[in-house]
Amino acid sequence: MIQGLTALTELVGVNFTAGFYVFLRVGAVMALLPGFGERMVPTRVKLVLALAFTLVTAPAIVPILPDVPLDNLFAEGGTEVVIGLALGATLRLFVMALSIAGSIAAQSVSLAQILGGQAIDPQPAIGHVMVLAGLTLAVMSGLHVKVAQLIIYSYELLPPGRWPEASDFLSWGVERTAKAFALGFTLAAPFVIMSLIYNLALGVINRAMPQLMVSFVGAPAITAGGLIVLALSTPFVLQVWLSVMDAFLADPTGAAR
Repeated sequence: MIQGLTALTELVGVNFTAGFYVFLRVGAVMALLPGFGERMVPTRVKLVLALAFTLVTAPAIVPILPDVPLDNLFAEGGTEVVIGLALGATLRLFVMALSIAGSIAAQSVSLAQILGGQAIDPQPAIGHVMVLAGLTLAVMSGLHVKVAQLIIYSYELLPPGRWPEASDFLSWGVERTAKAFALGFTLAAPFVIMSLIYNLALGVINRAMPQLMVSFVGAPAITAGGLIVLALSTPFVLQVWLSVMDAFLADPTGAAR
């Protein structure tokens, strides 16, 4: 009986060590993960979600983990935390792209100052609506399953216990940041085009009738037009955004070009 308990204790210890090693990467990803890692989500809920993701992904990851001595677990665990934070940060860039698109749209339709400080992260009302709608759509589309697959695939892409090459990490991060800004500008294109047409028409009217205060006449028009464009374009904008994020989740190294 004592021998059986000893063997069981050793087995539990090995599995606990491997599970904690997986938790280091998963917990770092969850800290920045869109939807699940938002600042509005309580810390205890984030911890439970990180444990749940660890339990889901660990059976596929533990067989490929190297043997990590318990006394060297925290030293080698630093690599897992860095890799997890890098993966979470690249996913967080997609939320930043929506925020950028919302800020550009709000500036284009003169709604940048309305309800700008009501959210946890101060941003215009249009940006807040787009971010919340995008996160809701992503979660409803199975974000948790795609992220679990990404975490499992990341162990093949970035082997555990090995520091990634700094030059590769730098180029990857710069590329993802540039694409996030480009995506934000692309998503805001309908509002920029409408603002351009509005200002051209306003200039023509002002040249034709210099006595008319066209700015006072046109202000309600640009606001109403911005709200109409928001209602009509948001479904298509979010579909484009979700397809780009899904492409990245499927292939983090070469998708979403």
